[in-house]
Amino acid sequence: MEKNLVAKAAIQIQKPIAEVFEAIIDPEKMSRYFISKSTGRLDTSNTVEWSFPEFEGAFPVEAREIQPFSYISFDWSGGAEDMLVEVFLEPQENNSTVVRVKEKQMKADENGIQQAIGQSEGWANFLACLKAYLEYGINLRKGAFDFRKED
Repeated sequence: MEKNLVAKAAIQIQKPIAEVFEAIIDPEKMSRYFISKSTGRLDTSNTVEWSFPEFEGAFPVEAREIQPFSYISFDWSGGAEDMLVEVFLEPQENNSTVVRVKEKQMKADENGIQQAIGQSEGWANFLACLKAYLEYGINLRKGAFDFRKED
């Protein structure tokens, strides 16, 4: 039986769940820590395009299901089969929020292993940037990937 791989990352953010949720679906807020721009807000069953400062072009993002203050899912694979990003928000007693990201599913071969590692690193970076923005107003991504810009 062939198993598929899942990229995962999680972090606790010292902000209420509603604030964390909005920072993930609101393009103006996302542009302060993750993307350079978006064509719109993530809503169930819509498609937007995200642009990143270090990459050329825009990437289509198909929102799948948005459950306010608890769950966000989208596909940004560009048509690859069975690729889904899920974001789970869990309120904590101290008015903070645990954010868990899963991206699935990658094949259990060499390419899939490398993709799962890369996506896990990417989602850990996303969460660190989200935390820095929400808790301290800092954009960690600014200039962080300039070395990747194509000449």
